[in-house]
Amino acid sequence: MSAARKQFEAFKERTDTIPDAELDDFWATLEPATVDGMLGEWKGGEFVTGHKMNGQLEKSRWYGKTSKSASDVQPLVCLDDAGNKFSNVAMGKGEASLWLEEFRGEVTATMVYDGQPVHDHFKKVDDAAVMGIMNGKGVVHDGKYFYFYLERA
Repeated sequence: MSAARKQFEAFKERTDTIPDAELDDFWATLEPATVDGMLGEWKGGEFVTGHKMNGQLEKSRWYGKTSKSASDVQPLVCLDDAGNKFSNVAMGKGEASLWLEEFRGEVTATMVYDGQPVHDHFKKVDDAAVMGIMNGKGVVHDGKYFYFYLERA
């Protein structure tokens, strides 16, 4: 198991609030994700940092994200009452697409939402996992980003 995967698993297992600085330090060690590397079905989770969005995705029964191509992305795949997956276009105000975008001085794969000013930046933990930072108007709260992760389904 790589050092990045070990640290990633340790963050996932934490039950306390994780300081943004710890996640930022980890982010800085990861290589940028590619658009092709983001294709496929992903199961998601969040890192609890005290951000106003912590817990909101869980309430909507967020499952993860699906990228069929760079221009065909479902950013908010949720589960219905029967446990079936669906793209929650109402919550996401549409779908999304994948682009290469600069964030913190690096060009990385970024999911750009169609109907709201939200950009999810990704860096690669390994071939099966990425770390994400949600950025955009209304998402950055008191200077804090929303930190999450995706693992291949």
